[in-house]
Amino acid sequence: MLRKLARLWALFLLALIASQAQAQLLPTPKAEESKTTGTDAATATPAPAAAPPTDPLGRETPRDAVSGLLAALAERDYPLAANYFEARSNGEQLAKEMQAVLDAGGSLLPFGALSNDPAGVLDDGLKPAQERVGDLGDAAKTPILLTHGTNRSGARIWRIARETSAAAHTLQPKTKQAVDAGPEIAGASLEDWVRLLGIAALVFLGFQLVNAGLLFTMGRIIADKENSRVYRLTQAAMPPLSLFFATVVFTFWAGSMPVSIVARQLLLRYIGIFAWVALAWFLFRMVDSVSALLISRMAGQERRQAVSVVTLIRRAAKILLLFIAMVAVLDTFGIDVTTGVAALGIGGIALALGAQKTVENLVGSVTLIADKPVQVGDFCKVGDVTGTVEDIGIRSTRIRTLERTVVTIPNGDFSSRQIENYAQRDRFLFNPTIGVEYGIGSAKLLEAVELIEEVLNAHDRIIKPGARARFKAFGASSLDIEVFSYIEAATFDESLVIRQDLLLLIFAALEQAEVGIAFPTSTVHLTPHKAPTTRPASLDIDPAPQRGA
Repeated sequence: MLRKLARLWALFLLALIASQAQAQLLPTPKAEESKTTGTDAATATPAPAAAPPTDPLGRETPRDAVSGLLAALAERDYPLAANYFEARSNGEQLAKEMQAVLDAGGSLLPFGALSNDPAGVLDDGLKPAQERVGDLGDAAKTPILLTHGTNRSGARIWRIARETSAAAHTLQPKTKQAVDAGPEIAGASLEDWVRLLGIAALVFLGFQLVNAGLLFTMGRIIADKENSRVYRLTQAAMPPLSLFFATVVFTFWAGSMPVSIVARQLLLRYIGIFAWVALAWFLFRMVDSVSALLISRMAGQERRQAVSVVTLIRRAAKILLLFIAMVAVLDTFGIDVTTGVAALGIGGIALALGAQKTVENLVGSVTLIADKPVQVGDFCKVGDVTGTVEDIGIRSTRIRTLERTVVTIPNGDFSSRQIENYAQRDRFLFNPTIGVEYGIGSAKLLEAVELIEEVLNAHDRIIKPGARARFKAFGASSLDIEVFSYIEAATFDESLVIRQDLLLLIFAALEQAEVGIAFPTSTVHLTPHKAPTTRPASLDIDPAPQRGA
């Protein structure tokens, strides 16, 4: 069944991708309208679509335009930086003025906040051909605007708007003139790097002290810290939260500092990685803490199947969080994640065709949780494996056998096997066969049967009615009495104790009635052999050979 589902999923993905490919290959309505009137549609050959022109400087998106401008400013390549301004005259001077204004306190949006769409952000309240990417740092917070235009080859590009260049030119005389600040690293002075990194270390250390102080105060107030849910949640949440808030505070603080815009943007770009890592770390610890509390509560209520559900949800949530964090980090490094997400369709085909067992096991885990044939802690028999279920995971189920080994069974195979769950028994069968000696006689045999029935009826843990003892058969070495009854017990261990008590009571009753318990014996009957009393009439004896014959 699971393999059929996997094949159906593969066929669905193939059909979906084929339909998408067909939709891309079909001509658009505009292409149909552009065909020559009077030409037969069946014989007309559509002209191949020309590839759209590209910009050699990579200014197709606001993010690429800002990144390219910063790279040119870091290299002090002002002729190259002039290409990122809409004003064509005196572009090198405009680039120097813009750098001076930004170094004096102007700010740009972080790398992750810049739009990577060629059309930009359309719902920001600006004209469709404009995009706000920062401000000049003056009292009026004059915005830094990009404008959407075309280059000489016709490619659509983003550049600094004329009004922004004019505002920077007005502010530039009021800003501090650039001076030689010593050696440079990555396009910024060493002094600027030291200031930024020093502030980052100061902010992080401050939040760590706040974290330690809060936990110390709560530890003094709360007596039982180990069993306090508030303290445990706070202890799990504070380390990642302190790192996250430290990155947020540093981003706002350093965003408008009067230091090199190149150093600020580069540091703010990669400091976002710490923010995503801290957020993922926080959510990971929260998932673990909340799931531990839920598992503890469910175990107290003996809701063992709920424990498996919580464990499965916890693992799925962690995988999802890890995927989101990886996408965010890759986006920070400038890797286009949309291509990777689009490739998931092809990955789905590979998953369905090349990883059918994985899909089968995943569906099997959902089946086990939904159908509930076993729960964590149940003693069961699956195929030829007998033991206690320790964990029901996403891919497999682990069983602890009686020999204390752990057997891992894939969930797809587990759900398709015959499962015998001993933990769900409401009663335990007591069905021994008791053999008594052959020589006791029929009266004593009937008395033995009645004594055994009296023991069953007198015991308070035997379910009545239905308990009985009957003479069953003439065995090879005993007269067999079959006992059939059910023991009322909560666990298998308790049933063993009651079983032992019943066998001892039956043995004592038979012993008092002088009815012996038979054991395997064999009786050998010997028939005596009588010697012959008459001599035979004749004996066929060859005569002795004559001498010399």
